[in-house]
Amino acid sequence: MFGIVAAILFGYLYTEITGFETERIDDWLLREHAELTREDPVELVARFQHQNLYDPRMQRPFGLFDANGRHLAGGYPGERPAIPVFDKPFSIRLRGVPHNPPGRCIAMRFPDQRIALQCQNIRELDHFDEELLHALLSAALLTLVVGLLGAAVIGVGSVRRLDAVTASIKQIVAGNLSQRLPMHTRQDDLDRLVRVVNGMLDEIERLMHEVKGVCDAIAHDLRTPLTRLIAGLERAQRRAGTEQETRAALDDTLTEATGMMRTFNALLRISEVESGVRREGFTAVDLGALATDVFELYEPTAEDKGISFDVQRSSPGPYPMHGDPSLLFEALANLVENALKFAPTGGHVLIRLFSDATGVGISIRDDGPGIAPAERQAVLRRFYRTEASRHTAGNGLGLSLAYAVAGMHGMEIRFGDIASGCEVTLFKPMQPE
Repeated sequence: MFGIVAAILFGYLYTEITGFETERIDDWLLREHAELTREDPVELVARFQHQNLYDPRMQRPFGLFDANGRHLAGGYPGERPAIPVFDKPFSIRLRGVPHNPPGRCIAMRFPDQRIALQCQNIRELDHFDEELLHALLSAALLTLVVGLLGAAVIGVGSVRRLDAVTASIKQIVAGNLSQRLPMHTRQDDLDRLVRVVNGMLDEIERLMHEVKGVCDAIAHDLRTPLTRLIAGLERAQRRAGTEQETRAALDDTLTEATGMMRTFNALLRISEVESGVRREGFTAVDLGALATDVFELYEPTAEDKGISFDVQRSSPGPYPMHGDPSLLFEALANLVENALKFAPTGGHVLIRLFSDATGVGISIRDDGPGIAPAERQAVLRRFYRTEASRHTAGNGLGLSLAYAVAGMHGMEIRFGDIASGCEVTLFKPMQPE
């Protein structure tokens, strides 16, 4: 395509340049023709003879011919040539002139049937056209060769890059999820595509590690209750005691099975939230009303543990956002339940609502053992439990569910840097209009 465009360009240049020279000669012929029409017919012979004296090399051969084509005057050699058209420039071969060069001529017929022929020898122009054509064809050929070489160099480089990308993809397909597609510093279209694919691979690797971690955590967390359940059933079978002992063994078994069912239900709930199927049910929600409901639900629990439990608002008005009220309630309930679980007897748990120009949010603060900064991201994973929570009841899924609900609603989970205890904030940034 590069060569074709170059050939078209050079063809246009050749046509324009040669056309300009021909136009210049035709203009001169028309001016001479116009002067000839004003000439006295009696003085035509003298005029043509005079012209011949100043043209020994026959660069501009003029000729005056009678009605039968015989030469009367001028430097044009021989008889009158065939005239294709009168009063307009035309091209002929100048027969009789050395080398029979090409010429541009114009002819005029007088009332007495004499014919005047005025010509311009265009041998030099013809030679110039040939040289110009040769130069342009050579330039077009050179351009084509350079274009092909450049295309070959670029093509080889592109093929090498594609081969490297293909080799990396084969390694990834073979199971090496840590492999990434190679990138270059040129930042071209392929690099932009590779960057997107590498980002996708990072997310896939993260999800795969998360799935593996969840599977390992499920196996670890369910092994203990399953062991206790099987041991209890074996003891009941072995002892075959009284009805009361059998009922006690069955109660223990039901307790363990219910705990496992609760764990699976929590996992299914997180998966449902992360899939986003509940987004269609989003509606206007008041975080203040949800906070009040959660406060009323857990106020008796706080009283039983001797924990001071309060709600604070930065303003009396509503705290509106768009979302699923039941999921937001569940996320807040999990955060409050964790706070009440880890707050010491006589401690304090605070629910704080705030709203400003940047967005709306709700924070839950307690004065328990807190979460170390190094573990703040880890606690959002399924089944992860800190050292302080390993000996307390729970399955390590409460914060994971809250994190999934926050992500579904475009919210952020933030951990406050406080001297003692823990502060977790759900924040909804203001959406630009």
